[in-house]
Amino acid sequence: MATLSFQPLDTYDWPRIAHELDAQGWALLPGLIDPREARRWARDAIAAARRAPAQAGHGDHYALPDPLPAPLRQVRADLYRRLLPVARAWAKALGADTSYPDDLDTYTQWNIQAGQRRALSAIQRLRADDYQPLLMHADGDCVFPLRLIALLSEPGQDYTGGEVVMTEQRPRMQSRPMVLPLQLGDAAVIATSHRPVQGAQGLYRVTDRQAVSRVRGGERVGLELMLHDGP
Repeated sequence: MATLSFQPLDTYDWPRIAHELDAQGWALLPGLIDPREARRWARDAIAAARRAPAQAGHGDHYALPDPLPAPLRQVRADLYRRLLPVARAWAKALGADTSYPDDLDTYTQWNIQAGQRRALSAIQRLRADDYQPLLMHADGDCVFPLRLIALLSEPGQDYTGGEVVMTEQRPRMQSRPMVLPLQLGDAAVIATSHRPVQGAQGLYRVTDRQAVSRVRGGERVGLELMLHDGP
């Protein structure tokens, strides 16, 4: 299977990322994955993975092996540690009765104790006329409020359409759509479901969902890296 190289997470500006997550619910990690390897790894991962059931038009999802390959496993653990301050701050601001341990291994054990053993990380493949409807991963007692998505295809060359769209549902206001400008090898940290927002009348809770618009042509492949497991 092709190798997959990641940019060290230390090279990113994490105070900036935390600020953007607070402000808009997502933050880019440009060039996280070596673009020369991304397509080859995606092809090999799809060939080796188990295809998960999906509705017509929603593309193909391929469950990644558990445990994850070593590079992904290390990035997942490092990402958890980097995002922990944001997760704890959001839980406190929302008044949630939620805590997060200092390391991912312990958090995974908490997932198991809560009956959450289903790995959620996957490869997503969308072909012409496929799309991903708006969704969030908020099932179970242990839900990490942030996750990572990455693009393993090149817009305009491998496919057209297929933009990543997030919506933010605010109390008594219309939902706000946001388009994430991902290129081959780029990743984004995005809100899993709910986050606090500072408004004129104080903090309030918004609901974030993520979708992928209809692919007009070609084939779009993406990585979904979750930090909690499903029931």
